[in-house]
Amino acid sequence: MPGTILQVSISFGGLPKRAIPEGWITPLGVEGDRHAHPEIHGGLRKAILLISSEVVEELTARGYPLFYGAMGENLTTRGLAVRDLRIGDRVRAGGALLEITQPRGPCTALDIYGESLKQEIYDQGVHALDHTSPRWGMSGFYASVVEPGPVGPGDLVAVVSQWA
Repeated sequence: MPGTILQVSISFGGLPKRAIPEGWITPLGVEGDRHAHPEIHGGLRKAILLISSEVVEELTARGYPLFYGAMGENLTTRGLAVRDLRIGDRVRAGGALLEITQPRGPCTALDIYGESLKQEIYDQGVHALDHTSPRWGMSGFYASVVEPGPVGPGDLVAVVSQWA
């Protein structure tokens, strides 16, 4: 079932990322986006970070002072079943085609929202790529860019092929 892109975000490096009215996804990510630690974030296999709005809202309800873009995501989605995403799945996001490459491993930059946040969104199961972990999908997913293209709020986001 397709979802929707609620927000496209970039930054000049670090957290949070700020909303832009529309973007162009290149092989290295959303045009204009920078990374404070390019040796850790970004690159061909981590060009785009997707996080679901449902996760952000769940964490906000638990008391974390989050908002769309706060966790460093480029694409905030609604309705995309992140618990069902698997490494290798291909996702159409607006006019771009992405391939899920790995769960996002949370870094210490997230501590500004509460030191326990990392444990809420990531565990050993996620680290081991175990999709049965109760935290699977909560930290977001990195994706590589198969086909560059435009992206904006309101665009559809949908899994178009699943890794078998």
